[in-house]
Amino acid sequence: MKTRQVILTISFLFGVFIAYAQDGLKNLTVSGYIQGQYQYGQQDASLKVGGANEDPDDSFSRIGIRRGRLKVVYEEGIASGVFQIDLTEKGIGFKDVYVNVKDPWLKTNALRAGIFDRPFGYEISYSSSRRESPERSTVFQTLFPEERDLGAMLILQPAQSSPFHFLKLEAGWFAGNGIKQETDNKRDFIGHLSATKRFTNGVAFGLGVSHYNGSVYQGTENVYRMSGDGFVLNTHTSHTGKFAKREYYGLDAQVSVNSILGKSQLRGEYLFGQQPGTAVGTQSPNSSALPVTDTYIRDFQGGYIFFVQDLGQTPFGAVLKYDWYDPNTKVSGDQVGRKDTTRADLAQSTWGVGGLWHITSALRLQAYYEFNQNEKTSALEGMNQDLDDNVFTLRIQYKF
Repeated sequence: MKTRQVILTISFLFGVFIAYAQDGLKNLTVSGYIQGQYQYGQQDASLKVGGANEDPDDSFSRIGIRRGRLKVVYEEGIASGVFQIDLTEKGIGFKDVYVNVKDPWLKTNALRAGIFDRPFGYEISYSSSRRESPERSTVFQTLFPEERDLGAMLILQPAQSSPFHFLKLEAGWFAGNGIKQETDNKRDFIGHLSATKRFTNGVAFGLGVSHYNGSVYQGTENVYRMSGDGFVLNTHTSHTGKFAKREYYGLDAQVSVNSILGKSQLRGEYLFGQQPGTAVGTQSPNSSALPVTDTYIRDFQGGYIFFVQDLGQTPFGAVLKYDWYDPNTKVSGDQVGRKDTTRADLAQSTWGVGGLWHITSALRLQAYYEFNQNEKTSALEGMNQDLDDNVFTLRIQYKF
């Protein structure tokens, strides 16, 4: 671990201690969770703990700390400050750093500024300590790396006494570069309008619509756009330093029912839009430097369907999830690999099945198996069949 990181952590913990001593626990809240994890993957798998497979011809396993979160919230009056760090064997990093100011009258509206979850859809803000699958869906991991961004947003919601209290709007402007430093003059708009309702018979539902309107810096004079079943190159010196349109639309829905069978939950999201990327990937910007690669503009779609069933009054639950991500909706099958398309244009999907054991209110054991599938094409070497990349995850979590 780097000396700077050690000093940073010690300073952070010392500050927490001082605050505790001064305020007598009155205004300060400390929480967190630790996720210890074992993973087994087939030879082509990519695991979330440990290093890459040292033997590409055989399956492999790794152990590690997937997440080690420590969150501190200081609240006084209408304002609060939030700090959250992540400590694992890979190092130390900041997750949340923001200030939240509520309106002094209704206290249902707020202004938030700093680094925090992007207000898009449902799964991004659904805590990793609560989520019933080990990771977020592929489409969210690709379009919203690390879930958070640097920016400011308004949270608007009618008073609790209002018949429209079930409506909530979150909207703001963001740097568009994840948790890394801002690198250009552009800002991205993100907004989420949601409606949630709980009934006395144990039924609850939620609906939401999201919009992302932003851009990505073009690092060279070469911009590739889809025409028919392939990319067409548009080269001009004026392209360098300009911005490609980045726009997403999202729909989300959730419903839960309590019965003698236990709590049943069904959740789903669907995303579509335009994503600027590179020849080899479609991940959104999350770098400390501007890109110096050619720009490839693709239309995408993806989403997930999630079912969780508590087993009666027992501490056990069952999980079934399907998620998919098609980075380029203009091509499929053997079209991929021709006319400048690459492996980055192949669709992928995952069936996940698992179980949960709530040992205590703070301790949870999770077992989960992912059946990963990729789109096949004869035009790319090694991609004429499904890769051997299934993953099994066993996780113990302690939350405090």
